[in-house]
Amino acid sequence: MKKIIHFLVKKLIHNPKGETDPQKQLESLRYIPLLVSLIWDCAPQMVATSAVLRLLSAFLPVSMLYIGKLIIDEVLKIINHQTLDNQYIWQLIAIELGLAVLSDWLGRVVQVYNVLIGEKFANESSIRLIKHAAILDLYQFETAEFYDKLEKARQQTSGRVVLLWELLSLAQRSISVLILAIGLVAFNYWLIILLFVAVLPTFISETHFNVIKKSLYSSYTPQRRELDYLRYIGASDVTAKEVKIFNLSNFLAERYEKVSGEYYQSNRLLTVKSAWWGGLFFTFGTVSYYGAYVWIIYKAMLGNITLGDLTFLSGTFMRMREQLQTIMEMFSGLAGRALYLQDFFDFFEIKPQIANDPNPLPVPKPFKRGFTFEKVSFKYPNAAEYSIRNVSFELKSTEKIALVGENGAGKTTLVKLLARLYEPTEGRILLDGEDLRRYNLAELREAIGVIFQDFVKFQLNAAQNIAIGDIEERQNQEKIEHSAEKSLASEVIKKLPKGYEQMLGHQFKEAINLSGGEWQKIAIARAYMREAQLLILDEPTAALDARAEHEVFVRFANLIEGKSAILISHRFSTVRMADRILFLERGELKEIGSHAELLALNGKYAELFNLQAKGYQ
Repeated sequence: MKKIIHFLVKKLIHNPKGETDPQKQLESLRYIPLLVSLIWDCAPQMVATSAVLRLLSAFLPVSMLYIGKLIIDEVLKIINHQTLDNQYIWQLIAIELGLAVLSDWLGRVVQVYNVLIGEKFANESSIRLIKHAAILDLYQFETAEFYDKLEKARQQTSGRVVLLWELLSLAQRSISVLILAIGLVAFNYWLIILLFVAVLPTFISETHFNVIKKSLYSSYTPQRRELDYLRYIGASDVTAKEVKIFNLSNFLAERYEKVSGEYYQSNRLLTVKSAWWGGLFFTFGTVSYYGAYVWIIYKAMLGNITLGDLTFLSGTFMRMREQLQTIMEMFSGLAGRALYLQDFFDFFEIKPQIANDPNPLPVPKPFKRGFTFEKVSFKYPNAAEYSIRNVSFELKSTEKIALVGENGAGKTTLVKLLARLYEPTEGRILLDGEDLRRYNLAELREAIGVIFQDFVKFQLNAAQNIAIGDIEERQNQEKIEHSAEKSLASEVIKKLPKGYEQMLGHQFKEAINLSGGEWQKIAIARAYMREAQLLILDEPTAALDARAEHEVFVRFANLIEGKSAILISHRFSTVRMADRILFLERGELKEIGSHAELLALNGKYAELFNLQAKGYQ
């Protein structure tokens, strides 16, 4: 028997591919105290109550077994004496009934706490994830590695609370096993040894396959993200036109089938192998149990123990075997699931590189000298080329400048540097003569109003969509309406059935979707919500016709008197209203001056202006 067990254990642990690391699985248990601490912080009273109820439940199984033994022995006494005059047996039955009812109610109450605490933890951890993601740098969101970590962390926000219940259940079952073991040891100690030998192979098997499952799950994170993306673009109103026009459905379905099929095959082999070894070791444990059961019956037949003792011992042995089996499986599962906790805590270990100075300066109100770029360069991490290269210029306070250049020239990158969404790789940016990094980060961003060309169409009501520009003022209806008037969004909102309370988009009931131009007016209103000293429009009017865009920019120019502004547009007729125009090409500042000066220079700006002008002739 020892040789067989040794062979099976060696077979399980042996792994030529190096897929498992038992030490890593044990090390992952260090995350459990951190998880328990987080769950305790969410609902300390409910967690404490649940723990106490579980402790009470731990004593019930052995109590009921012992009461059952007393009942059977008392029944035999009644049969031997041929009398029904025995109040004691009815008292025992009443006690056993009470314990059974109590056990059921304790289990139900514990389950209620499990559900409530699980919901509360899922909510709290999701909020924590959202808040942590908000402080991270923008460039971190632009890497596949970050999205893998984010996806793993998201999946751990729900369901991980189960680890706490397993931990408490493990303690509950361990107490029950300890009490049951006392009864078995009093009868014969070798039954305990036999139990451990019977369940040990199953424990090793579960531990082994849990590590492999975690390895498989982690290795396929990029593929699972791709599957989510394929599901989205294959059935979405955003992509429906292109899918139909370009007949992409078969391509997307085939790609989904290929990626999902690879994961299915790997998971299928692992599932079958795990079931085979698990079934084999369960059979071994069951045979061991019945061997001990036969031996107990044999002792009863010889008259060495009473019928009540037989019932108590067989029940105790069966319960203890089940409990030990469950405890080892739970411990293996606990260690296996703890491996996933690392995904959750790893995300919170990601720290932003852009942060406040230890002693930040208050942002000047108003700006006095404005912004100065001194030989600023920027390159994305791991990128081969610079997005911005050696750019120097001034944006004076109350000055309006326009950024012009072909796609990929670095216009939007320059704006993100100005708002400290990115940090210069080389050079520095000054505000009123001080390095931008010395100012309070939150105050700096509050002083800048930006509407990007890829603004978000939030599935909220019209008022909330506008209030996003200054979310603390979301109850200030007068300010919201004033901002809508400035951006011409008020004309759009007047046509909506519920006005400012109308849900926008298409994802919720009774919501109304807007045209591209209407959405852009809503987005521009967000910029006016801020008491910003610098307003930036990064091609947010691309969906407007030339007349509507010109009207927006004329109104914009009238409303930014006394403030700095940056306009980004491909339409040269619009950027002419700027005080100065910066022409960017491949991340470098090639030309700078007024519209008239750049035309007189007869350089690249003049060439592109003339090309566009011919299109309107």
